[in-house]
Amino acid sequence: MKIAVSAYSFSQAIWSGQMTQADAVEKAKEMGFDGIEFTDLQPCEKPTLEQQLDYAAHIRERAQAVGLPVVAYAIGANLFFNSAQEEAAEVQRLKGQVDVAAALGAPLMRHDVSWGLWPSGPGRSFDGMLPTIAENVRRVTAYAQEKGVRTCTENHGYMTQDSDRMERLFTAVGHDNYGLLVDVGNFSCVDEDSAVAVSRVAPYAIHVHAKDMLLLPEDAEDISNTMETRGCRRIRATWVGNGSVPVKRCLAILKKAGYDGWVSLEFEGPENCFEGIAKGLANLRKYLEEIG
Repeated sequence: MKIAVSAYSFSQAIWSGQMTQADAVEKAKEMGFDGIEFTDLQPCEKPTLEQQLDYAAHIRERAQAVGLPVVAYAIGANLFFNSAQEEAAEVQRLKGQVDVAAALGAPLMRHDVSWGLWPSGPGRSFDGMLPTIAENVRRVTAYAQEKGVRTCTENHGYMTQDSDRMERLFTAVGHDNYGLLVDVGNFSCVDEDSAVAVSRVAPYAIHVHAKDMLLLPEDAEDISNTMETRGCRRIRATWVGNGSVPVKRCLAILKKAGYDGWVSLEFEGPENCFEGIAKGLANLRKYLEEIG
């Protein structure tokens, strides 16, 4: 497995104006990563597709100049709406984002599928939504296949975060160009044991995120910089190796399942992002060496 970094990990520095998304290319190379991925290109506030495509070409040139491959592109999405017209518009938007991924030179694009249940109608349950979501995913991935880009969905956003829902989504889509992005830390958000969850979805993984979370005790007084899980527990993102997620074991499970692709480090903690990324990279390298 080779180690990449998500440019999202540099968000502290990007949001503060210390660097741009494009600057993450040289920083990732400097820190010793083998690749980089990007999330929702933002060359400006509310960019047009044309502006994103231009920025993607710029980033690709900078990445090629330092010999750092862009391994993936991740975007938000919602593929379940009240009307076929709204769904068609979202599918068309995602096709545009596939073009951005292709302009980046990224062989993979991750997109979300939905962010929550509805109070009535077929949106009342995941299984009620599943046929519609799966059909829209197929439309996107069929287009992406023509562009040389594979698509995937991550365990992300509470709605499709459980390993059993991820597996059912993968099966329902049933397209060879589509797979799963397995984030070993995100299962914590729905109170699922990460190692058990990874062992379930590992055969379908086409990309991996290495992320760690600290599970706080229920009587914790300091809950700053935390998020609430679906089961009302408190977790705090941290650098890989400093949390409660058995990252090394999850990587071993993925290797046992035959996964030999990219592992992208994601840092979302409150600590200094450069320090957190560097510490996480050191631990991630050690884990991969130890599992052989």
